[in-house]
Amino acid sequence: MFSIPGKPPVTITPAAEARIARLMAERGASGLRIGLKKGGCAGMEYTMELADTPSPNDEVVEQGAARVLIAPTAQMFLFGTEIDYHTGLLDSGFRFVNPNVTDTCGCGESIRFEPLEGSAARRDG
Repeated sequence: MFSIPGKPPVTITPAAEARIARLMAERGASGLRIGLKKGGCAGMEYTMELADTPSPNDEVVEQGAARVLIAPTAQMFLFGTEIDYHTGLLDSGFRFVNPNVTDTCGCGESIRFEPLEGSAARRDG
């Protein structure tokens, strides 16, 4: 993982911690796995699933009774992200405050990252 010694790669707000712990307890899960996939109008989307066991290459972040498992392919894109859980009158859900995101779509479900140095997307652009 791209990390700083002594500092977790992602932070979890108390609201997100409570929600993750509750989901884990209700479903008997080992953690909430977070990843990324191609899709949406901005190019990438967050994925979340309850996991029975951590995968060998998952980055594990534990806080209280909550455990977040970061999929290997998402680790460099999620470094520095704050995971929050918002409850409102019209909607509720996890929110990611990610300093690595360079653009989002209008609906807020899709994100874009700056192409990495030396990548084909960077050379073509």
